[in-house]
Amino acid sequence: MLSIIETNEWKITHPGALIGLLELSGVNNTQSSPELETLKRETEASLRTRYQEFSRQDFVALPIMTAYKKYYHGFKKTYHVLQQVESIALKGRNLPKVSPLVDANFIAEMETFVLTAGHDVAKLVAPVQIDVSCDGDQITQMNGATKPMRVGDMIMRDADGVSCSIIYGQDNRSPITPKTGHVLYVAYAPVGVSAEAVNAQLGRIETLVRTIFPDVVVEQRRIIAA
Repeated sequence: MLSIIETNEWKITHPGALIGLLELSGVNNTQSSPELETLKRETEASLRTRYQEFSRQDFVALPIMTAYKKYYHGFKKTYHVLQQVESIALKGRNLPKVSPLVDANFIAEMETFVLTAGHDVAKLVAPVQIDVSCDGDQITQMNGATKPMRVGDMIMRDADGVSCSIIYGQDNRSPITPKTGHVLYVAYAPVGVSAEAVNAQLGRIETLVRTIFPDVVVEQRRIIAA
């Protein structure tokens, strides 16, 4: 089990925030998953039926979306999961096909709206901490672009630097790849997102992963509160 601790700076900066952790091992991310493809189509159809008449104002009025909108507004950004839900529900776009471990997270995010990152545990270097971004922090994003970070963002960092940030997403060192056999999902929940919602997200990811890998091992599943 990967040791993950929270810093006092995170608790002080984001009182009431939550971090959900789900660590799974014993998977083979190279195999195809027709089951997940079927579940993607069902999720897309459900979103289109439920939200076909929604406007942007209707979406951001949903309690979880409201919480993320407030957080992102503080950094002058728009919650990207909101944009993804809109693109599927209103514009007819489909969930991407990446790999089973990534696709499981995408499906769950569309159902719960809880922002979640996925990391290859083998690529994280101890110590791993839930923290806040500071002056001088930067992240090399998955597309290779290096970004200086705004102070105060909720992040996860390891010994090699920032691994993920709410605003800038994941780094290019530790994302899930086809070779990933040991995965860590991290759900980032600012104030206003309940523990029940975070737990539902972790549970849904676990259930989806088990549809492909019935013998997956749960190394840890817990929620950290600031």
